[in-house]
Amino acid sequence: MKLIKTSFFSAVITLIRISSGFVAGKVVALFTGPAGVAIIGQFNNFITIVLTFANGAINSGVIKYTAEFEGDEIQLKKLFSTSFKISVYCSVFFGFFLLTVASFISKLLFQSALYINPIRVLGLTIILYSLNSLLIAILNGLGQIKKYTLVNAVGSVLGLLFTVILVFYFKIEGALYALVLTQSLVFFVTLVLIVKGGWFSLSFFRQPFDKGIAIKLSRYSLMAVISSLCMPLAQIVLRNMVIEKLGVDAAGYWQGMMRISDGYLMLVTISLSTYYLPKLSSLSSNQELRTEIFQGYKIILPAVLFSCSIIYFLRYFIIGLLFTKEFESMGDLFFFQLLGDFFKIAAWLLAYLMTAKAMTKTFIITEIVFTLTYVLISYNCVDYYKLNGITIAFALNYFIYFLVILFVFRKLLFNVKDNVIEG
Repeated sequence: MKLIKTSFFSAVITLIRISSGFVAGKVVALFTGPAGVAIIGQFNNFITIVLTFANGAINSGVIKYTAEFEGDEIQLKKLFSTSFKISVYCSVFFGFFLLTVASFISKLLFQSALYINPIRVLGLTIILYSLNSLLIAILNGLGQIKKYTLVNAVGSVLGLLFTVILVFYFKIEGALYALVLTQSLVFFVTLVLIVKGGWFSLSFFRQPFDKGIAIKLSRYSLMAVISSLCMPLAQIVLRNMVIEKLGVDAAGYWQGMMRISDGYLMLVTISLSTYYLPKLSSLSSNQELRTEIFQGYKIILPAVLFSCSIIYFLRYFIIGLLFTKEFESMGDLFFFQLLGDFFKIAAWLLAYLMTAKAMTKTFIITEIVFTLTYVLISYNCVDYYKLNGITIAFALNYFIYFLVILFVFRKLLFNVKDNVIEG
């Protein structure tokens, strides 16, 4: 069963990422405290937004069409060449933009000009990060999961080493440099693996720019831009709100909770991106899609529920292991955060169809609407329930999102007529 095989390699990536990420998080917590954790979370969200624009937001489209064109060398050459040009042009433009407005961005994100240099370094190295993202998307689309696993493992280990060394010497600023430099250096590892692939030739990246391919990728670019903007922007807004209403330490507790949440769910999200997107893109009938989706629910949801239960009952042990005594207040945040995680994955198993089948309009509407509702509900809940209100809002928002996604795909799930979903 390919889902299980992919999940195994995803588990390898996840184990290394979780271990590296949590060790790095422990170092950051020890040397910078809750305030440092909040600042690093702010910068992480900013990097996510910038890097989406820096490669033209084409990764999902590259994965989809690489899987679709597999075996068709002419189409693959058009796809890779056009994607390469888009990545280079966009990263050069946004790199120059970051160098120009680094001071403004530092003040906007951190209310301080202290962190100008990490932003400038991001501007200088962003082209390497952009090209690395493109090559990883190609590995994913080609189904070369072992190489994909190796690249991600190397990135995690490098990230850990950079974080430990730079935080020790430069504290918060060092952690920001670690975030910027890691994936740029991993580019060279990815490049070696790609070059050693049996299919590789420079001719795959030297073809003229193809408008038809660019238009196809643009459908995915729009979805990727919306997706990469919505949640990071929401988190930046909510983090500033928490700092204003409850203090910077409270924002650090929330960021710590999200690190735990993102860490244990990484197995699921990597499985979805490495298996589901290419697989769903290749299926043509509703019957095949139903079978694949229900199989995913049978395997993934019980695993998520079990993980949530274990993490909840061991929450104080986990806090002590991964953070410091300063973070014990996080214990109150676990129940609703984990409940929201369960509904998020339940919804995502279906929502990936919107990406796979290029359902651009539906995807954009749901992303924007539920980002806005998350922010609005959070503002109201924090007024009544303090910091725990933000996790209550998270759970409530994803429960409603899950119900809406069920409604959107009701015909696929419950209608026996074998029509094809089209984007």
